[in-house]
Parts: sequence; structure tokens; C-alpha cells
Amino acid sequence: MRFCFNEALVAEAKACTDNLSATLESLLSDFVDHRQDARLDRQRKIDACVADWNAVHATIGSFADEHSTL
Repeated sequence: MRFCFNEALVAEAKACTDNLSATLESLLSDFVDHRQDARLDRQRKIDACVADWNAVHATIGSFADEHSTL
């Protein structure tokens, strides 16, 4: 796999660290962890919303039940 990087940016990054590969791997790992945490947090919120809606439905039924055309 070939990557294209801004050469000036790479040169600046090399000046900031003795091990650019390790630095990039650490940053990428942090990025992936953050994205996974965000995805899991979003899923937890969705699950909580669904559970709340199911509890409302179990308690009072569906609004549409009062408007059945059958």
C-alpha cells in the first residue's frame, strides 16, 4: 500500500520525534480508540432510547391503536 503525504508536513513531524513510525502508530491507535468509544456511546444512547420507548409502549400502548381503520 502506498501513502501520499505532504512532504513538508512529514519533515516537520520528523523534527518533532525520534521515531515517526511509533508516533504515528500511537496517534492512529488513539484515533481508532476514540472513534470506537464514540460509536459505542452512540449505540448505548440508541439502546436507552429504544428501551424507554418500549417501556412507554408497554405502559400506555401505541398512539396508533386509537386510530385503527379496521
